[in-house]
Amino acid sequence: MLKGNEYLAQRFTLKIGDHLQTAEKKKDYNEKVFSEVASKYDFITRALSFWQDASWKRDLISSLPPHEAPLCVDMACGTGDISFLLAKKYPQGNIVGVDIAMPMLDIARDRNTSQNVLFINQDMSHLEFSSESIDIVTGGYALRNAPDLKIVINEIHRILKLGGVAAFLDFSKPESPFLQQLEYWILKVWGGFWGALLHRNHEVYGYIAESLQLFPDRRRLQEIFTERGFVVTVSHLYFFGITELLVIRKVDQ
Repeated sequence: MLKGNEYLAQRFTLKIGDHLQTAEKKKDYNEKVFSEVASKYDFITRALSFWQDASWKRDLISSLPPHEAPLCVDMACGTGDISFLLAKKYPQGNIVGVDIAMPMLDIARDRNTSQNVLFINQDMSHLEFSSESIDIVTGGYALRNAPDLKIVINEIHRILKLGGVAAFLDFSKPESPFLQQLEYWILKVWGGFWGALLHRNHEVYGYIAESLQLFPDRRRLQEIFTERGFVVTVSHLYFFGITELLVIRKVDQ
């Protein structure tokens, strides 16, 4: 792991293609790139979504069931926007935001004014929560960043109580090969523009397009959840299908 001046010297030269082929390399890349973008993360999520991101995340929160005092885990919590929305929806609950990038957590902690929100440094592939202890799991752009998607889905299943709910907002991969290529180039060019502008490296946000190429299409993603013991309760597409809100419920031990 790079530190100090060594990290600063290399952070703008990361090559996406060198880091997405194995789980360990992808995890390492995620930590580096999200540490790099932390100070600009809130702006870029809005810019990339044409300022729709906040509305989509409010929809995610609205999709969650009523609960008097749930224990919630917000995976890949970033700067904490979904965690804070959870705290407002469930004022008697407890919310734990987890993220691999310490600079993201530093921003979230500085912003935190809620007594029922805690931010901790954890890898979503190895969540340090007891089995069947969590009522609600959320993730904004989390699943696509999983080093190994099936391991992360297993972790979600393990920590959720029977009947527990998980909700995810992420870029969505269509089934059509033509639409996949169209989406790839839209995200590649749009993300590359902002990467070059903000970081002098078009690959910083080009990562979105590259990671989506290795992600299951939306039908297969739902099948993976179903095979693991979940039922899909909500699938809502935004922005011509480029993003999706997916809500699932654990129905099988």
